[in-house]
Amino acid sequence: MVLPLSRCCALLPRSLAGRVTLVARSFSSAAPSFSSSSSSSSSSLFSISSPSSSCFSSCARKPSASPLRATRPAWTRPASPSSIRMLTTAREKVKVLLVLYDGGKHAEDVPELLGTTENELGIRKWLEDRGHTLVTTSDKEGENSTFDKELVDAEIIITTPFHPGYLTAERLAKAKKLKLAVTAGIGSDHIDLNAANKTNGGITVAEVTGSNVVSVAEHVIMTILVLVRNFVPAHEMIERGDWNVAEAAKNEFDLEGKVVGTVAVGRIGERVLRRLKPFDCKELLYYDYQPLSPETEKEIGCRRVDTLEELVSQCDVVTINCPLHEKTRGLFNKDLIAKMKPGSWLVNTARGAIVVKEDVAAALKSGHLRGYGGDVWFPQPAPKDHPLRYAKNPFGGGNAMVPHVSGTSLDAQKRYALGVESILDSYLSGRLDYRPQDLIVHAGDYATRSYGQREKKQ
Repeated sequence: MVLPLSRCCALLPRSLAGRVTLVARSFSSAAPSFSSSSSSSSSSLFSISSPSSSCFSSCARKPSASPLRATRPAWTRPASPSSIRMLTTAREKVKVLLVLYDGGKHAEDVPELLGTTENELGIRKWLEDRGHTLVTTSDKEGENSTFDKELVDAEIIITTPFHPGYLTAERLAKAKKLKLAVTAGIGSDHIDLNAANKTNGGITVAEVTGSNVVSVAEHVIMTILVLVRNFVPAHEMIERGDWNVAEAAKNEFDLEGKVVGTVAVGRIGERVLRRLKPFDCKELLYYDYQPLSPETEKEIGCRRVDTLEELVSQCDVVTINCPLHEKTRGLFNKDLIAKMKPGSWLVNTARGAIVVKEDVAAALKSGHLRGYGGDVWFPQPAPKDHPLRYAKNPFGGGNAMVPHVSGTSLDAQKRYALGVESILDSYLSGRLDYRPQDLIVHAGDYATRSYGQREKKQ
């Protein structure tokens, strides 16, 4: 007698049955995503070995229209169910720990600020109606924090890049019941992924891939213009009641005719290049181990360079759009910055630890960098004495730093809140039908090349 696959899987250990579920579903059609991706076997600074998915956390090739709709966007839905159905068990009475920033009166005035402790991604009622417990906090620093006290028996932890609850190996070791860690947004570098693969038989780390790529790309373009046009000093002049056109114009330039390059050309990097095309830049360059298709390069009018040093030496503006992992931590140090064109601008909306903050501040003060801007810091929140809060060029400008806000516009918050709910539903229902592009680590191994294959599963 031949048993249906669902009956066979029901007889397997739960962990193995879950893997069979994912394999079975890999043959079914997936839910609509932001863009398609392709793999590459080439290696470089960012290239890593992994059994699935390609390139960076933000890496895909053809951006699509915004998914924001009145009803649930299709991209937040799990993969279409396979024709082979599995026997699964829904989770009951799960404790969910949510770490967000406080909104205070702002969250009260604007309920659309979903990424705050007050508004809780809009998931409290949804969870409690299903019998689950939600604990929400912004207190995440130190061993006596609410985060540390509550994680010991949490089955799910949700945190955000904008107020990250750092899941170190030490914290993961205390989280004896943890099965799922969700990033409300994009970027899971606040989690020790190697340790996650070894925790409790391997926890699942997932993020809402693509949820705020448009938001970040728009912020990059804004920051480039703010720096090149010397906007901040000119505005500060008006605020203090002064009027000196020469003082503002002496360090103001046009973006047209400049060479602009992106470090990585994934979901964000490609969108940045597309938005730069109408500015008639002299040249648009990118550095990525995986090239765009010839058709896309022609459409955008961009060119790939072979080395990072070649990129920075040619560009008037460099924008960092790669994820943080062991190969990119401290990437922009004094040695690489020295290879940049004198008087160039550097924009970073990726992760603060990709640059050495002291080296960037020194280059800005000397004038080697004409400007530095972005919204990412390390650590976060940035301490009051962080050098990039105050560093300026010799003219007294060139600083376009803001809090970590590029990916958390109200539109983006709605998208990643819906995405978090979708991931939770996949887990709590027992279906485990996550979108493949959302998975960072799963079943004790890396599910993506985005963060570097730090320790290959044996």
